[in-house]
Amino acid sequence: MTRVLVTGAAGFIGSHLSEALLARGDSVVGYDSFDPFYPRADKEANLVESGLNPRFTFVEGDLLDTDTLASLIDRETVVVHLAAKAGVRPSIQDPVGYARANVSGTASVVDALRRAGATRLVFGSSSSVYGNSTPVPFREDATALEPVSPYAATKRAAELLLYALAPLSGLKVAALRYFTVFGPRQRPDLAIHAFARRMLHGETLPLFGDGSQARDYTYVSDIVAGTTAALDWTAGAPVGVECYNLGGNQPVQLKDMVAALSAALDIEPRVEWLPMQPGDVERTYADLEKSAAALGYAPRVAFAEGIRRFVEWCRARYERQH
Repeated sequence: MTRVLVTGAAGFIGSHLSEALLARGDSVVGYDSFDPFYPRADKEANLVESGLNPRFTFVEGDLLDTDTLASLIDRETVVVHLAAKAGVRPSIQDPVGYARANVSGTASVVDALRRAGATRLVFGSSSSVYGNSTPVPFREDATALEPVSPYAATKRAAELLLYALAPLSGLKVAALRYFTVFGPRQRPDLAIHAFARRMLHGETLPLFGDGSQARDYTYVSDIVAGTTAALDWTAGAPVGVECYNLGGNQPVQLKDMVAALSAALDIEPRVEWLPMQPGDVERTYADLEKSAAALGYAPRVAFAEGIRRFVEWCRARYERQH
């Protein structure tokens, strides 16, 4: 049994990961601040299943409360640090808040590990670090020094901070670059969830750009499997940081994503085309060679099947509300 501290445990990925770790016999301490970016009630609902397990403990707290974090960690604890302020467009309006949560928050987590004498860390990074200048498919050895949003910059800054601190604190770190994760409990601001909700409510879809922008959509169970594999990898890893892509390996254009969602919902959307938004990248596409070799990572849920599962959850959720 591994003892795992999951920051951001009430969020989309964190709640799925906590359930998976509990299911395999680990003990989990969940930590979350209930950031008001979306409703607290949604996040509390995410915790219900884990809360039924006696090996789950939940603590509400701020990432910069290093004392509390350190008190929750012992030498054998593995930390999976997923807590962050998310979203490209909101980061343009609040760069200070994003730097505080995503960069200073990561420094606080590392300091808590150091104080506790723990050495194993999995960090939830983002495909957004690659920006628009990296050739596709994105490889982990790309320089990734031209982010196009404050959110992307804070994720890359946190990675660089880990490169500096890991050798100094004896940390073994897997930095996981997640590619557009979707599935049940997806954040309500993300495109698939926002578009499905609008279609179910008969509202117009605002589509930015010309529909050719592509995302490497990744189903949440594949992300959880990759994250769990990275957690286990840290047990025998050398001191330092390794970055790994976790993607679906199947970029889907915006117009095709909307068509797939429309077909699964059996609703014809009304679309309003708008100019490309600042901060959005044109495409993402993960090279998975490194994560396959080191972590045994391979996405198993095809985009169409993931959309079917998401729509099933989405219908149940929104049709209950009406």
